[in-house]
Amino acid sequence: MISRRTALAGISGAFAVPALARDVRLGFGNGTRLLGSGFSEKGEMIVQRTRAPLLETPFEVFDDGLFTPNDRFYVRWHYQDIPLAVNARDYRLKVSGAISRPLALTLGELLKLPRIELTAVNQCSGNSRGFVGPRVAGAQWGHGAMGCARWTGVPLKAVLERAGVKPGARAVRFGGLDEPPPDAPRFLKSLGMDHALDGEVMIAFAMNGAALPMLNGYPIRLVVPGWFSTYWIKALSSIEVLDKEDDNFWMATAYRIPATVDGGVPPGTTQFESVPINTMPPRSFFTNLRDGAIVPPGPRLVRGIAFGGASAVAKVELSRDGGASWQPATLGTDAGRYAFRGWQATIDFAQGPATLHVRCSAADGRVQPMRPVWNPGGYLYNAVEKVEVRVA
Repeated sequence: MISRRTALAGISGAFAVPALARDVRLGFGNGTRLLGSGFSEKGEMIVQRTRAPLLETPFEVFDDGLFTPNDRFYVRWHYQDIPLAVNARDYRLKVSGAISRPLALTLGELLKLPRIELTAVNQCSGNSRGFVGPRVAGAQWGHGAMGCARWTGVPLKAVLERAGVKPGARAVRFGGLDEPPPDAPRFLKSLGMDHALDGEVMIAFAMNGAALPMLNGYPIRLVVPGWFSTYWIKALSSIEVLDKEDDNFWMATAYRIPATVDGGVPPGTTQFESVPINTMPPRSFFTNLRDGAIVPPGPRLVRGIAFGGASAVAKVELSRDGGASWQPATLGTDAGRYAFRGWQATIDFAQGPATLHVRCSAADGRVQPMRPVWNPGGYLYNAVEKVEVRVA
């Protein structure tokens, strides 16, 4: 699939002011953003920031199917200096550290390794941060800093086995082609050795049957199913096997959550034991019914999407009485334990105001809470979603 691209791929318009922009409201205070086109390989996107680009998927896209189209898939980079062009012929993935055989793999060599494919949700750690109260610093995303794709690549395990991991190795650290400004730490993330060798962590070269868009990590990126996207390193260029736990800034200081059962602390808390952010919790959403909508009385099919986070969706339920009682929704196609799963239910709407809640229960026992957790990073938002409509 990489071979179908030109050898030199560029996105000179990556930082352009979006064309044909108009306002869109995300549903929280100061939540008006531009919705526009003009970013290379992207359709209309919600613009959170242009440099480095933070582009959010418009939520109506999620009502069109389980797979988020590549040209509407959200974008999140940390630094301005991101790869704008990649020469596929010269690209090398370097593997170093506590290994027997240092490697500098060409894309051709990588593509000769055994291939795997799986469907998985990629979600920013700060997805929905705009709804966190009290408000915290960081990109004020709506619910669209997520997407679900069918990823094709090679297992990380195969690359590590080819390099020959030495006994006693503890972790594997990953870096990409993005470059930090002076005196800032390079963006690096790591996984424990057992996780890195589980056979599911993937070096992906395709999403939804096509080469990765440049803004989503062309030519290769890491895929870590069930974990937040901070670990899904884009434009992957280096793999380093460590003989100790990783203490770089992005593991030891940034992207950390309270070491509590739910990852939350009382609002305003600043001192607490913490751990690196890791697995995603379950979530569910309405996709064909918007908050504030006017609907006619009578039966109406309500539908949406859910995902279990680190495990499969076990069930999706709806409530019409503020969570006092719940009725099951019908689940749609199962595209895999890490994928979006559609749900639907028929609701008989009576005249007047109506409030619906939806919640997902995951196979690992986690259930969406009625109230969001709070932490200083604005991470782990997964409160039960509700819509308030007027029936007339």
